[in-house]
Amino acid sequence: MQARESALTYHRAFGMRIEATGPIPGLVASSRSGVADLQLFLGSMPPWLNDRSAADRSVWYVSSARGETGEPNLRVWKLLDGAYCLLRYCDGTQFVADRSGSRVWATWPDQATLEDTATYLLGPILGFVLRLRGVVCLHASAIVVGDRAVALLGPAGAGKSTTAAIFARRGFSVLTDDVAALVERDGRVLVEPAYPRVRLWPDSVAALYDSEEALPRLTPTWDKRYLDLNEHGGRFHPRPLPLAAIYALGKRSDDQQAPFVEAVSTRDAMMGLIANGYGSRLLDGAMRAREFELLGAIVDRVPFRRVIPHSDPQKMTALSDVILRDFEAVAPLPVPRSAPSEARRV
Repeated sequence: MQARESALTYHRAFGMRIEATGPIPGLVASSRSGVADLQLFLGSMPPWLNDRSAADRSVWYVSSARGETGEPNLRVWKLLDGAYCLLRYCDGTQFVADRSGSRVWATWPDQATLEDTATYLLGPILGFVLRLRGVVCLHASAIVVGDRAVALLGPAGAGKSTTAAIFARRGFSVLTDDVAALVERDGRVLVEPAYPRVRLWPDSVAALYDSEEALPRLTPTWDKRYLDLNEHGGRFHPRPLPLAAIYALGKRSDDQQAPFVEAVSTRDAMMGLIANGYGSRLLDGAMRAREFELLGAIVDRVPFRRVIPHSDPQKMTALSDVILRDFEAVAPLPVPRSAPSEARRV
């Protein structure tokens, strides 16, 4: 088990003030400001955990997906009558979170690194913590057009991150990649900023940058790469913005008309939001009720569209053109001239 770092570090992500027992790869350090919303204890577990017998645990969730050893990718247990939960991945990385979503402990096996652990922490673990705190999250990336957020919705592999990276290359800022945390404030639904990275598979990096080696690896042990938004024109937007439209990425098509945008019925929009809720398998009744309430408000207020990408990677940039043209039509507030002019210069 790893020893805890002695120096505390402070970060902001997904609208939370985070205090950690060491630096977290991918998060930008910030000054200490106010009481922490979340405390992260890296390299340690709660001291009481090993004193509890297996009888104190109840199974909450077991992933149907299996790792290389045949074990479920993820198992989750409730501890102490639900006051805490234990999440254990098949590679031995594990996390404990309290029910309020205010404290998280993390350990990882000797053969793993902190960077490996951060791939879990900055995705599913913080997504789960947000759900515990009552924040509704979607499987979505979000870009900034003018002063509004445009969400790119879809399951793993749909192309959310690749599309967000295309927009970043064209001069548009990015709010979040893969996990979109939504809050309701003053009658508007806002998207919280996450952290300044977009994660990309090597084939997407090669298509965008001509070589998969053009971007650094997330970890030494994994081939996935990341686009650092702070090093590429400062394309990370650090403040929440109102959600103005949602584009659900559909199945890639060889249709000559692709990429194109389709209208979606209210019912299909609601079903699409529910299907792409983040951490939905771990929701209890109260969480689910809150999710339905907010998603219903989104369907009433925010245009929901389906976009069909082309199968040809060379037409990825055309996808961003299609989204921008449609967005101007369905949410016709003025878009600053700087974004389109920057896009034309790329």
